[in-house]
Amino acid sequence: MKFVVKYFSEIAIKSKPVRRRFIGQLAENMRLTLRDIDPGVTVQRGRDKLQVETGQEDEGVLALMVDAMCNTPGITYVLEVTECALPDLDAIVEHVLPVYAARLSGRLFAVRCKRSGAHNFTSVEVERRVGAALLARTEAAGVKLKHPEVTVDLEISKDTLYVIGRRHRGLGGYPIGSIDPVLSLISGGFDSPVASYLTMKRGMRTHFLFFSLGGRDHEIGVKEVALYLWQKYGCNQRVLFITVPFEEVVAELLGKIQDSQMGVILKRMMLRAGDRLAQELEIDALVTGECVAQVSSQTLRNLSVIDQVTQRLVLRPLIATDKEEIVRMAAAIGTQEFAANMPEYCGVISVNPTTRARLERVEAQEQLFDMAVLDRAIANRRQTRIDQLAQEELLRSDVEVLSVPLAESTIIDIRHPSEEDLTPLQVNVPILKIPFYELHGQAAELHTDMTYMLYCGKGVMSRLHASHLLDAGELDIKVYAP
Repeated sequence: MKFVVKYFSEIAIKSKPVRRRFIGQLAENMRLTLRDIDPGVTVQRGRDKLQVETGQEDEGVLALMVDAMCNTPGITYVLEVTECALPDLDAIVEHVLPVYAARLSGRLFAVRCKRSGAHNFTSVEVERRVGAALLARTEAAGVKLKHPEVTVDLEISKDTLYVIGRRHRGLGGYPIGSIDPVLSLISGGFDSPVASYLTMKRGMRTHFLFFSLGGRDHEIGVKEVALYLWQKYGCNQRVLFITVPFEEVVAELLGKIQDSQMGVILKRMMLRAGDRLAQELEIDALVTGECVAQVSSQTLRNLSVIDQVTQRLVLRPLIATDKEEIVRMAAAIGTQEFAANMPEYCGVISVNPTTRARLERVEAQEQLFDMAVLDRAIANRRQTRIDQLAQEELLRSDVEVLSVPLAESTIIDIRHPSEEDLTPLQVNVPILKIPFYELHGQAAELHTDMTYMLYCGKGVMSRLHASHLLDAGELDIKVYAP
């Protein structure tokens, strides 16, 4: 099977050195992503496209490859193509018929041809000749040039003919790694995962920074969404997940700071910590999910006061976006379920929070805060490569990993429904389908006298949740990793 991958349009207009660097980064990202699915895949670079070839014929595997490519930043279209040497004009239809004959039955169609190079015919001539031949040799209902039911796509490049079987829309954006890295402050709600996705889409290698306010359940939930974003859109880039224990910082705020100033000062403490960590990692920008006036700490005046604690660029991709639009974006990228099922936690609850903070008053309140508390929190951070989060959890619990399902056990398929639909699990034991973002809430309904084996595509989520369930209760939990 062969795919033609079209670059994001903005890549094509870059200078030659920049374009070459962007294309090289995209090709490498594609290789890293697709080799997990097909180790024998090849990726060839061209000026205006990538060509991906695989020996796989299984529809499920091909669907996974298409999904992976469509979720790789830097791609506008993924085309499933049949490639051959350019034949005579009348013989083109012989290459089109095997691809389109069944789809044209009883439907209105149009032929579209894009051509580059010198030929003794025009694109319109190709469309007319091929269209007439298809109308005569198939059971098509007719030709309709405007808004056809089926579009027969052809591309001719010099002496090569491409018959495009299907066209899949990509993310667009720049290849991850082509733009400088950023550190994203992520909380697991609707906003910060969407903001992180937007920076990844724009080509920034996005590291994750989490401030732990609500215990391990909340931390597990945030790790879930970070893992999901990395696996689906991260192109196997090596990024960090950093957890900073902020419980003592919150306690210090509650004990010494005026209620009305707590929200702004908490954000300033988070930005201070992010600035310190970004300096150590040589990262020039921080990312937050804030948007104007969504909550009291996000007025323009308050955001200005908050930003005074850092000289680093603070990126706010959602700054002018309303909540409904953010929720729609979260649903589109697959993070809505995480936010809806995120465990509740208690943070700083301000009474009559200020919406027009004054810098001098905020600084006066911060004089009451013991900065040694913030220093300890930063020093006690836990920093892990995101692909090693599961191993980090395994150090805390004895999770048994098996390659064969146990007799009389029940497998819990915890994959995202979209992944589950692409490659259904087929085993000889009962299967429960509980997406990982619902597993925490449904764990109480599981029987303590049964053995459950968690399954996910790469084994990361299953290990993470197995560790958590073993620590939390009396369930007999193992991991199924074929």
